[in-house]
Amino acid sequence: MGKKILIVAGEASSDLHAASLIREIKALTAGVEFFGLGGKRMQKAGAKLYFNIADLALVGFVDVIKNFKKFRFIFKQLLKEIEALQPDLAILIDYPGFNLRLADQLKKRNIPVFYYISPQIWAWGKNRIHLIKKVVRRMIVIFKFEEELYRKHGIAVDFIGHPFLDIVKPLNPLNIPEAKVTLALLPGSREGEVRLILPLMLESARLIQERIPNSQFIILRSTTVKQELFKKITAAYKLPLYVFDDRTYEGLAACDFALVASGSVTLESTILEKPFAILYKVNWLNWLISRPLIKVPYIGLVNIVAGRKIVEEFIQQGARPKRIADYVTGILNTPAELTALKKELAKVRLLLGEPGASRRAARLITDYLARAGH
Repeated sequence: MGKKILIVAGEASSDLHAASLIREIKALTAGVEFFGLGGKRMQKAGAKLYFNIADLALVGFVDVIKNFKKFRFIFKQLLKEIEALQPDLAILIDYPGFNLRLADQLKKRNIPVFYYISPQIWAWGKNRIHLIKKVVRRMIVIFKFEEELYRKHGIAVDFIGHPFLDIVKPLNPLNIPEAKVTLALLPGSREGEVRLILPLMLESARLIQERIPNSQFIILRSTTVKQELFKKITAAYKLPLYVFDDRTYEGLAACDFALVASGSVTLESTILEKPFAILYKVNWLNWLISRPLIKVPYIGLVNIVAGRKIVEEFIQQGARPKRIADYVTGILNTPAELTALKKELAKVRLLLGEPGASRRAARLITDYLARAGH
């Protein structure tokens, strides 16, 4: 009889990692069924989804409170499916607000939990490590410093490297004019992010274009955010502007410099060794609540992995168009600085481990299922 695996991914990047993991597990063992919550990539990889929550990805405490009833309903419905199907194993991917609560319920039902891609407890919510020790069978982590943290607390853990090392590969080149200075704008994969960050990027782009007249701009849109929102925001700006859907890697490969929202894209840019700066804003109430909880000096993953600031961060009140434009035009007009930044990104890339992360994670899971079967 085939094994049943519950898998839950709550954001666009988690959906991507979950889909790769599903494919690798299927390649290693036959007859495994996947069900749970996620997005279109998981569904395409063969998981039966009860709700697409990757497209519901929210920003900050305020959005979570507004959508509390919706998520409570999804949570209760998922527990009913778990009771009916009795999975052999659960794989929970990041998304700690939902997934750690779910892990607690799974523990009570004697369903082993493998947590793939750690919650950022090193940034905030460090007390969660005690809950993790109680309810998670094994952590599968993608940063070396996370492995050291969990080992220190006596939690079973494996470092597998970063799955982006296999995924981040540009395919077909973009159809844009050549011989221009090209800047990529990546405002995030959530509607709340785009509403605040895209206007900031476009206003910065306007100032950059005044100073570098032969510049052009490409917006790399995540299709988790409606096209209408992008059209509405970009209509106010007369710029040499091109919009591409789900072409992140090709867009980064084509640009000379990128402005990116904080998140997974900072590592994608790093792997491609593409110079960039981080822009991030949330509404003032989210910032007021979250800022005292953040325990690391940077918000960009690339800087956290490096252990120092190598990429400039323009955050909240510091994210002002003139400051951003001054920095970008300064670095684009100084080839030595641009080259130095690329070299620093290449060093961070080496800290992400070796290719084959999804296959290593799949092997850990299939080995466990084989042992449990005996």
